[in-house]
Amino acid sequence: MADTQQADTQQVDAKAERQVNRLAKQIGSFSKAHGGAEGQIAYIGERGARIVLVGEDGGWGDLVARSYEIARQAVTKAGITLHEDFDGEFAAKVTTGRYEWSRMAGIQVGGPRNG
Repeated sequence: MADTQQADTQQVDAKAERQVNRLAKQIGSFSKAHGGAEGQIAYIGERGARIVLVGEDGGWGDLVARSYEIARQAVTKAGITLHEDFDGEFAAKVTTGRYEWSRMAGIQVGGPRNG
């Protein structure tokens, strides 16, 4: 039985390592496309953790990892600055356009209904 548990643990570790590598590559691509990037990780419950990326040009995006630890490892491997919170100067770097305003505000500012 110990052999089965060890094999299961190795499979989980290999799967987590693949996700770390894939996320780090995606973060690196985002950073390259936006003149650099910074990020913040938010725990989103059973779904894992959300990595919010903000480029030097104000572009933004996000990725989801299966766990907070996988997200942290991916950000570390990608070599970008990690913020504890999404506020202040970091949040002010985000550039939003008409699409974001209409989708986020929706009915409140006359945008299309979100539902």
